[in-house]
Amino acid sequence: MPSATYRLFAEAMRDRKQVICTYGGYSREICPIILGHSDGKEKALVFQFGGGSSSGLPPRRNWKCLELAKVRNARLRDGPWHAGSSHRQSQSCVKDVDLDVNPASPYKPRRRFGAGVFNGMKSE
Repeated sequence: MPSATYRLFAEAMRDRKQVICTYGGYSREICPIILGHSDGKEKALVFQFGGGSSSGLPPRRNWKCLELAKVRNARLRDGPWHAGSSHRQSQSCVKDVDLDVNPASPYKPRRRFGAGVFNGMKSE
């Protein structure tokens, strides 16, 4: 059974909503791009466009790999969807991809939006 945070990230992906949360002691503004599991842990590859991080946030923002069990105070917010402008290397954050917002995903996600129901949530 997916955690509440996993379900919230899936909803954000489905509805193209931003997620505001705390991770590693920093407030973060993110858009989840890939959701799934690695070594039995729920994980998400996200595009962080605001907030802070231990390594700082470059002017062009940054890709982050989050372990969902460490995400705190997550909530959805309306606003522009951010996904970065380039994908030059393959991701290694999420080994078993469940969802990917990229309709041409090379990761063979288990579910795609528009393909029925995901954990009780209707897809677009």
